[in-house]
Amino acid sequence: MSKKLYPEIDFMGLRKPAMGLSGFLIMVSLISLVTLKLNLGIDFTGGSIIEVRYQQPVELQPIREVLDDNGFGDAIVQHFGSAKEVLIRLVPKDEQDKAELSSQIIGLLNQVSESAIDVRRVDFVGPQVGEELTEDGGLAVLYALIAVLIYVSIRFEYRFSLGAVAALIHDVLITLGVFSILQLDFDLSVLAAILAVIGYSLNDTIVVFDRVRENFRKIRKKSAEEITNISINQTISRTLKTSLTTLLVLFSLFFLGGEVIHAFALALIIGVIVGTYSSIYVATTTALLLGITRKDLMLPEKDDKELARP
Repeated sequence: MSKKLYPEIDFMGLRKPAMGLSGFLIMVSLISLVTLKLNLGIDFTGGSIIEVRYQQPVELQPIREVLDDNGFGDAIVQHFGSAKEVLIRLVPKDEQDKAELSSQIIGLLNQVSESAIDVRRVDFVGPQVGEELTEDGGLAVLYALIAVLIYVSIRFEYRFSLGAVAALIHDVLITLGVFSILQLDFDLSVLAAILAVIGYSLNDTIVVFDRVRENFRKIRKKSAEEITNISINQTISRTLKTSLTTLLVLFSLFFLGGEVIHAFALALIIGVIVGTYSSIYVATTTALLLGITRKDLMLPEKDDKELARP
């Protein structure tokens, strides 16, 4: 009796509950994106960021009060990584010199601090640059999805390309939804993570689609759902190994990499988990719903003239 080389899990038997879960998550994400919106960082909104470190834990209220008393009532003050580190965000003001602004803020912080302050970072992005980055970032994601649509259409079949794009949109929306619900900073590093998620998820989807196409041509007496189920089972070991090893690195970055790359690592963690799920359920289920059949994936038969050529 031969040993089975792959598991026999009925993935497609759960595709309706899985699609219901995906629909719910997408709906929640869209509602959050419309109501709460994204907490855009300085890269997109423009303004100044000053990061300082104190010798000992510091309360934020005295800092907010001294800034408010000196005309910076719209400043956002928060801990950054630990109670000793403070991040201050200021909205852009065209009439202010950036060097003088940072010096003024640091001077005010020294007034309410009994110990020395270590200035870790001072960044400034103008409002026009921030607006351009917002537009260019959105276009980058859109162009990536269009490129995927064209590539998968050429390599496979248009139903597969629509399935791949549906999975990518699913991954991007849920990742953005988590950042919106939790009101986490969305900056250029997170946008880069979103683009990386698109590439990762696409790679996973193509592995599954390759096996589906291969099995459609080899297996004759099974339905499209059964062939898809077999294909997912044959590739699930590779999928999980790739995802788990990637997540090990990302969790290391998340917990040990520091606050600067915290949001970047989190976006990738969410994207890898959701991308693994979508390559199994969203991409394949969409292709099945669009009516993919064996006939669509069979190689064109050669005519007698082509067969007679040496």
